[in-house]
Amino acid sequence: MTLSPSSPPPAGIDSVYVPGELTVPRPVFVPPPPPPPPPVVPVPATWLLAQGSPAVQFRLLRDIAGQPSTSPGWPRVPYASRAGWHLMAMQDHDGTWPGGMLTAPGGTTLEGVGTIPAYRRLLELGWDTEAPGMVATKRLLFRLLAEDTDPTLLAELRPEGDDEELVLRGRLQLREAAAAALAQAGFEDDPRLRGAARRLIDRVHTFFKSPLAQKPWIRVGNQHVLPPEVSPPSFHLLVMLSYMPQFRSEHYQFMDQLYSWLTQPWPRQVPMQQMGERLIEQPHFVLGDFLTTRSALDGDMPSALAWLETMARMGILGRHEGWVKLLERTLDDRSRKGVWTPPRSVVMPANVPSWSWPLLPLGDTEWGGNLETTLSADVTFRLCLIAKLAGRTLDLL
Repeated sequence: MTLSPSSPPPAGIDSVYVPGELTVPRPVFVPPPPPPPPPVVPVPATWLLAQGSPAVQFRLLRDIAGQPSTSPGWPRVPYASRAGWHLMAMQDHDGTWPGGMLTAPGGTTLEGVGTIPAYRRLLELGWDTEAPGMVATKRLLFRLLAEDTDPTLLAELRPEGDDEELVLRGRLQLREAAAAALAQAGFEDDPRLRGAARRLIDRVHTFFKSPLAQKPWIRVGNQHVLPPEVSPPSFHLLVMLSYMPQFRSEHYQFMDQLYSWLTQPWPRQVPMQQMGERLIEQPHFVLGDFLTTRSALDGDMPSALAWLETMARMGILGRHEGWVKLLERTLDDRSRKGVWTPPRSVVMPANVPSWSWPLLPLGDTEWGGNLETTLSADVTFRLCLIAKLAGRTLDLL
């Protein structure tokens, strides 16, 4: 096509036409087509109702299907769990469990469980927060939110000689874990929890704004450790925030900083922190992206699912491409009917952290239940729940 100085621009070409001058076509911006929507996630509801534990059935009806609680027999489903009744039978009269505060038992046994993991496991099983035993523990958890140095509340975390620095460390750890449990129980609007949550994030926010957030490590002897002033978020703090949507919206600036922290590479060194003349391991600290590879997911499925669910509840899973891909790959491991079966690469470790222990298993494996079927139903349900929390469309089969 030849354009003369006196020729107007052809139709459909965005250009500037000036009489007597050469008309130069201006490129027209054509926006790219929107990405296709993610595929629908099938939910094998019929299979879960037939093969899943009573707790899985209850959680499926409540959290995925959205069945109203007025349906006949609906409230009684979780109380068919033998694991739940066993946990309640182990509870002492003051609302505590013999295992202390944060102890997570090994394997599929419930023996030796701590108070906060036991309370959260009961919540995962669908236990009512106003049941008598649950109320007693709730009162204790609210007591743990207090800013004090009472060493008698530390249970297994109580240091020898009631060392002041270690007492403060233990009380902070219990405060965060108690806040996570109360938030999961639905007490976001309670002013005691909101006040404690604000103090906890203020502490981390101050750390984020300090130069230590860029270079948190110091050299002590032949190893790199964290100085006493470093206050990164903990796994318990993330769980707390995941169950407090209104609180998160009120502190959106902190949430943006938190997302940046959670997406940075996790350092290779073990999180050790200097406290006086001691070096204390801090496994509950979150120092970056906890879930970066498929091997990390396969090596600890309970913690990986707990991380993905926490990120989904906080509304940030979809912003991170790596987490989305890991969720997609795990969903792809399911059968055509949507049932997950454990691949050979998946490991269910005997010991998992106290923050992720409450999620799996929800079945009665301690009383002769089929472990593989229980885990298959548990993980299938959990993947569907994470997909729903992440905004995916579900198809109940």
